[in-house]
Amino acid sequence: MPDSNCPRSTLSRRTLLKGTGMLAAAGLAIPAWARGDPLTHARNGFGEISGEVIDLAIRNHHFTTGNRSGHAFAVNGTVPGPLIRLREGQDVVLNVTNHLEEDSSIHWHGLLLPFQFDGVPGVSFPGIRPGETFQYRFPIRQNGTYWWHSHSGLQEQAGHYGPLVIDAAAPDPRYDRDLVVLLSEFTPRHPHEIARMLAVGEHYFNRQMQTATDGDMSMDDRLMWGGMRMNPRDISDVTGVTYTYLINGHGPADDLQFAFNAGERIRLRIINGSAMTFFNVRIPGVPMRVIAADGIDVDEVEVDEFQIGVAETYDVIVRPPDGSHALVAEAMDRSGMGVASLTSHPGHRATPPPLREPVTLTMVDMGMGGMDHGAGSHGADANGAHGGMDHSGRGAPAAAAEPMDHGGMNHDMRDTSLLPDSVDVNAGVDMVAPMPVDRMDFPGLGLDTVSHRVLRYSDLRARHANPHRMPTRQLEIHLTGNMERYMWSFDGRQFSAVTDDPIRFAYDERVRVKLVNDTMMAHPIHLHGHFFELVNGADQLHQPLKHTVVVQPSGTATFDLTANEPGDWAFHCHLLYHMHAGMMQVVTVRPFPDEGDA
Repeated sequence: MPDSNCPRSTLSRRTLLKGTGMLAAAGLAIPAWARGDPLTHARNGFGEISGEVIDLAIRNHHFTTGNRSGHAFAVNGTVPGPLIRLREGQDVVLNVTNHLEEDSSIHWHGLLLPFQFDGVPGVSFPGIRPGETFQYRFPIRQNGTYWWHSHSGLQEQAGHYGPLVIDAAAPDPRYDRDLVVLLSEFTPRHPHEIARMLAVGEHYFNRQMQTATDGDMSMDDRLMWGGMRMNPRDISDVTGVTYTYLINGHGPADDLQFAFNAGERIRLRIINGSAMTFFNVRIPGVPMRVIAADGIDVDEVEVDEFQIGVAETYDVIVRPPDGSHALVAEAMDRSGMGVASLTSHPGHRATPPPLREPVTLTMVDMGMGGMDHGAGSHGADANGAHGGMDHSGRGAPAAAAEPMDHGGMNHDMRDTSLLPDSVDVNAGVDMVAPMPVDRMDFPGLGLDTVSHRVLRYSDLRARHANPHRMPTRQLEIHLTGNMERYMWSFDGRQFSAVTDDPIRFAYDERVRVKLVNDTMMAHPIHLHGHFFELVNGADQLHQPLKHTVVVQPSGTATFDLTANEPGDWAFHCHLLYHMHAGMMQVVTVRPFPDEGDA
């Protein structure tokens, strides 16, 4: 599917000279790529590397997909970087050489390892300077589907990421073929330019905003949205206006094909390695059995579609009938999609479905409980039940308040009196959900109105029982922000203001953490170095383990954490520009087991 909705982006000589002139005036070194020096063209897609010692090289490259072309950070010459395939129980040495003219790094997303090898500059190590090689060295203590990416600047947006698979010590007899499906985006715009545009106007990339005459919203609701200075189409900050959505580094126009033989059981290791995009994944006509979430086995759940947040991974087994089938990763805001063909007839291309109608937020997403604000909104599912309510019989926590008449109610999302004293109320806090509710049973924006089976967190149940201990402490963390100023934070404090005040856990402490999303956007929250157990309605021995949890708009998400990995760890929203704008903290786990009382 070509990028017909967007003009080709090019970098004019005048723009280039203007940009380099500004760098020179600021006394900064001008990178070779910005001077117009020719760059090697990165290859789309990735190869595979494995072994006890692995060498990775980061370089500036040029990258093209469809009608978009621009600068990229490539690792070993490809975008994405190579698939690193390891085996459970081995030791690995990864030599990472930085050939850029700026610092770089690699974070091993989801891996259990000593914190000094986690790869977060300023938190766990100093970063990799230009021309230097850093050696990561650690044992492989797990198996499953993971990925790796830069944690320096905004390099992840420009190609510095790749897949990582750890094969289990014992083979899994449930599948015949193993395929990695890495979802991401590409834009020719420099990531710092995107960050600047979002700071100037948070709707810059949104071409689906509702106007006064669009849709079937009542006048009362229109007045409320206007009073909150918000738009119900605020789904994604960066969209298909500038993004081409990729599968394994290939845009829709590249005709990516995955071959299979009729009758095969195929394990798809699906990784959301994007910077800013939630994807809705489906293979029309082919059911998917979910067998793992974030690399950890779960009881099998058969679905037709699922939403995957940034930085999450899901493993599914499919058994497609003979023929060609479209593997579709549709952006949550429905501004574009990644497409590949799963085919038993090489050369045959599957026809993808058209983009669905744009998603519109409801007052439920604004923290107005279970109020009915009109049929046809995504706040009601196909059976008429409202988002957040336990309409599945799965035993998830009930999430929504009774329907209420909003007449006379205070709908001001800036009423900071509703926040606890732990939140620092300042100019960076402009949204407060009046009635946040548990939304573990919510399938994701736009998927609560479809008629087929959709995965929910409340479906997930650990395949293997976890050791159970009751939490001895509870911690509540608020996800806060100011959309107009593009400021994002935890408890009203941006990362630059909290580096000397980390979240502290005692080693091996068992803590129940409640995340409260006071904003109108979904946030994928990631804790480095640990897995936590989602409190999702499963019995306490089978709460599913994850390293990333999506906290729905004006929703809450709760997890139980055993802080058994000592060190300093990043804790952040994995929407890249939200993290960059301040939604990050440091988690400190002390003392080290051999330190005693440090």
